[in-house]
Amino acid sequence: MHSDSAAGPARDFPRQYARTRRFSLGAVRDVTVSPDGERVLFVRTVSGSDPVGRLWVWERGVERLLADPRALGVVSGTPSAREQARRERAREQSSGLTAYATDSAAELAVFALGGTLWAVRTRGGSSAAPFPVPAHGPVLDPRPSPDGRLIAYVTGGALRVVAPDGGGDRELAAPEGREVTYGLAEYVAAESMGRMRGFWWAPDSTALLVARADTSRVARRYLTDPSRPHLPPRVLPYPAAGTPNADVSLHVVGLDGRRREVDWDRAAFEYVAVAGWDAHGPLAAVQTRDQQALRVLAVDPGTGATRTLSEQRDRHWVELVPGTPCRTASGALVDPYESGDTRGLRVGGQSVTPAGLQLGAVLGTDGEAVLFTAGDDPTERHVWRYAPDTGCVRLSGAPGTHTAAYGGGTVVLDSLEPDGQRVSVLRGGVPAGTIRPLTEEPCVRPRPELLVLGERELRGSLFTPSWYEPGAPGSAPLPVLLSPYAGPGIQLAVRARLAQSCVAQWFAEQGFAVLVTDGRGTPGRGPRWEKTVRGDQLTPVLEDQIDALRAVTADRPWLDSGRVAVRGWSFSGALAAAAVLRHPEVFHAAVAGAPPTDQRLYDTHWKERYLGHPDEEPDNYTRSSVVHEAAALRRPLLLVHGLADDNVAFAHTLRFSSALLAAGREHSVLPLTGASHMVHDEVAAERLLTFELDFLRGALRR
Repeated sequence: MHSDSAAGPARDFPRQYARTRRFSLGAVRDVTVSPDGERVLFVRTVSGSDPVGRLWVWERGVERLLADPRALGVVSGTPSAREQARRERAREQSSGLTAYATDSAAELAVFALGGTLWAVRTRGGSSAAPFPVPAHGPVLDPRPSPDGRLIAYVTGGALRVVAPDGGGDRELAAPEGREVTYGLAEYVAAESMGRMRGFWWAPDSTALLVARADTSRVARRYLTDPSRPHLPPRVLPYPAAGTPNADVSLHVVGLDGRRREVDWDRAAFEYVAVAGWDAHGPLAAVQTRDQQALRVLAVDPGTGATRTLSEQRDRHWVELVPGTPCRTASGALVDPYESGDTRGLRVGGQSVTPAGLQLGAVLGTDGEAVLFTAGDDPTERHVWRYAPDTGCVRLSGAPGTHTAAYGGGTVVLDSLEPDGQRVSVLRGGVPAGTIRPLTEEPCVRPRPELLVLGERELRGSLFTPSWYEPGAPGSAPLPVLLSPYAGPGIQLAVRARLAQSCVAQWFAEQGFAVLVTDGRGTPGRGPRWEKTVRGDQLTPVLEDQIDALRAVTADRPWLDSGRVAVRGWSFSGALAAAAVLRHPEVFHAAVAGAPPTDQRLYDTHWKERYLGHPDEEPDNYTRSSVVHEAAALRRPLLLVHGLADDNVAFAHTLRFSSALLAAGREHSVLPLTGASHMVHDEVAAERLLTFELDFLRGALRR
């Protein structure tokens, strides 16, 4: 039993977790620094429980509210289907103002609210007020021209421009059919490549580089809400593994009406992974279907012709590093390289980072300097600055995971540390102030023990109850709960307070020892570590979880290896199901949330990266799926899934449950009405935690 002092806060946690949207509300995000370094723009809600995002500016140590959707009277209303899809791809958990863009001077900011285009001048003190800009239809992704004289936006799949005063609204690129869009990222670009945009202004504001996406060849999925049978299904072009992708091309579109298609070998390089336009012209990175080659192209805006600036090849896959490729003021190409077990930074073809420093993302260039994130310790990620005269200099100091924005000699460090978010403003390297996050303090404070486990030196975090004293009279051994992600792109065993860390500590306060381990396939340990899972995404990952468990229990007799459960969501949901199917001698119960149980149902770019084309390497999909293993279930299993999930379709759980039923294997299914891949409903999010807890307690008593 735990003490009364721990019972109160632990009892309140599920409600707080749901109300604060996983402690995301009130966080400082989407930071932009003006090129003169004087102003910092950012999005933040007004408290840790208010869901409405607002636009703020920080100047000389003073915060000023620029745009408040509540004051503008446009908070309510259901976003359009395309806006909902954008928010889902961005994993957006707030409402109101969730995205904005500025001109090159950061003096004009624009945003869309309920499909209406709004703008606000960032200078002018309290007299500057947001104003609506008349537009031709519901607005998506508005972006000002660098000179601030026009605003480009997408409506109905067409790209248009309008002046801030509403004058001169005209169409620049019109879709040729219902399946065509201009200026929007197609599904796999936004979901799996990290490219959320579909158009980019020329620095001189006379033209745009525009992506055209034709989804006519892409298979359709029909998403319905069974609790609302009167509503028609939502139709989603979804390219499942092995099926046709959208046909994506790039076009230089001038304000004078002229248009030139960008020319490259689209048959061989069908993915547009990155695009942009800097002082040296348009730039694009295109990728082969097997993702084993990435070619960086310089585009002639006058003709659409391209020339190759660099090409990377890898027998597994070429990793897309956020922020790359880009160029310095002199035109030197900034891109990643892989050598041995290091992913490093290259400028002008020369490596500039030492072996063992793992590149995370490039944040931008300033003259010949490059700002980037990297780490030589898998539990931390720091901000670095490379310049030819200084080499690489680390800008962040405290343990944690850090990123930054910069401009005009001002660097804004966005740091997630063991005590939460801290945002620091530096001018010329000297502290100039802070921007205060308004997130709530968790009523359950994480207290992890960071560990290095087993022969592979797995990084893990062990969470134990604050009230538990090992070996004390009456202290029974603790059951163990594994709560990893353990998949590509995400680390949880880090020196930072994550929402997942708070959840792990809450489960610990209920009487579990909670183990979180980052194994093979997770970032931060180099390309060789990440690419070990090529061809089999479950076996090595599951081996690492078992090895970590055995290493932790070997010298801790107060951990009960006879009562071990595992829980997970998305990738780790499938991992949890595989754990009880394949190793019932180790795992005694599992909660599998939104599990991709049949990998052929997942999207092309993400799944073929790790498993290849299903027609060419079908065994990889069999090894990494669990539907066909249903008859092996011998342990309690709870499946949880949102009925409106457009990422991991509910079909994954339906097919798995049907296979379990056909095999006569008892299991439980919890469908979440109206939920997508994220559980937005506060009541559902709150009750889900306690539902899992009750299930695990009951299962481990069997």
